[in-house]
Amino acid sequence: MGSGPRIAIVGAGPAGAFAAVCLWELRREAQVDLFERLPTPWGLLRGGVAPDHQEIKRLDDTFDRETLARGCRLFGNVEVGVDVSHEELMRHYTAVIYATGAQTDKSLGIPGEELPGSWAATEFVAWYNGHPDYRGLDFDLSPRRAVVIGNGNVAADVTRMLVRSLAELERTDVADHALEALRQSRIEEVVVLGRRGPAQMAFTSSELRELGELDGVELRVDPQEVELDPLSRSWLEERGTFTARKNVQLVREFAARPERTDARRRIVLRFLRSPVEIRGGGRVEAVDVGRNEIVQAGDGSLRPRPVNGDVETIECGLVLRSVGYRAVPLPGVPFDERSFVLPNDRGRVLGADGEPLPGVYAVGWIKRGPTGILGTNKRDADETVRCLVEDLAADRVPVPPDPDPEKIVALLAERNPDVVTVEGWRAIDADERQRGSREQRPRVKLSSRDELLAAAKPAAERPTGP
Repeated sequence: MGSGPRIAIVGAGPAGAFAAVCLWELRREAQVDLFERLPTPWGLLRGGVAPDHQEIKRLDDTFDRETLARGCRLFGNVEVGVDVSHEELMRHYTAVIYATGAQTDKSLGIPGEELPGSWAATEFVAWYNGHPDYRGLDFDLSPRRAVVIGNGNVAADVTRMLVRSLAELERTDVADHALEALRQSRIEEVVVLGRRGPAQMAFTSSELRELGELDGVELRVDPQEVELDPLSRSWLEERGTFTARKNVQLVREFAARPERTDARRRIVLRFLRSPVEIRGGGRVEAVDVGRNEIVQAGDGSLRPRPVNGDVETIECGLVLRSVGYRAVPLPGVPFDERSFVLPNDRGRVLGADGEPLPGVYAVGWIKRGPTGILGTNKRDADETVRCLVEDLAADRVPVPPDPDPEKIVALLAERNPDVVTVEGWRAIDADERQRGSREQRPRVKLSSRDELLAAAKPAAERPTGP
């Protein structure tokens, strides 16, 4: 057994992977184990990044090379709080780093939100990315119009997936069940609602620009809706970020484009619009949308305020709600019910008394909330890991009672016969890539837990068909 600190990272997504990399940069002798609820690692890189962004998805090779290939152990298909408790991890590890992300969506809180045909965008994303928990969802793509609520990057992703050509999608790793549904799609128009104005939208400029460059897709913006109000104009001139300035420039360019007659599908960007009710007789048929105006709040920030009585109705048959993520509590670990994160100071998780809990840390969205892009997690992980290394040097982290690395293996084997190891993941990965090579795709995903677990088993243990 090695002499370095034993670190458990709960959550094998980008935040957890970056934490492992940072640990080895600062403490080469650290022994790192990754715990992941799914049979597959890499979290939102696999299950969140849109299939048409393969250049980002290829980061999985980097994560593999920098973590698993360097000796990091993987315990996939293991849920902390079910298969093993926080207290048991603390018994076997010097420190535990939570990197569990934000698993649920925020609610709109409006009538009709739960009607059939109204979905969280996160559900649609997980479905088309082959997440095993969402494979069975049934999205009706037969309506002519869909409404996407929100104007951040997830809203951009789902919008693109609804209007991309089949020829483009067939070259990606979109899940087969989603590809078949998109093949039958009759959606012609996607209306994207933003509650704020062009100066405040949450798109990155690259995501916004891409919406205007899709093959065979017209992007429409009402010129009147891109005219900035005095408050937004003043803010943009005095304090506007580069991204905000670029976004305003882009939507002005979009608004100036002539209408196209050759487009097969259309995206319509709407600003200062909020849904007030989703209506329908048994399923989604329309969204009532109110107009907003920008006002200055008491703290000086600019916020949208409803304009009473100004409501329009947009007929549609599909609604995708993309208004943010939120984390859920973890058994045995403090949780802030107001901000939906683990209470922490630079990644050190805090107890009820406001003092750091020795040996307990957080990274990623469970630490800071669902903000930033993929690269933000590296800086975030570096901050947390530096605190952990400082605590190790100052003897502020207790020695675990039972640090034998084989004890956790034995404990999990007693409770869960389907733990996916590094070797199991490599078998899944090879299987998917081999299937993909036959179809000239990056991979063909196995999208049910049974398929994934079967592929992870050694050949001698796999069931044989008739």
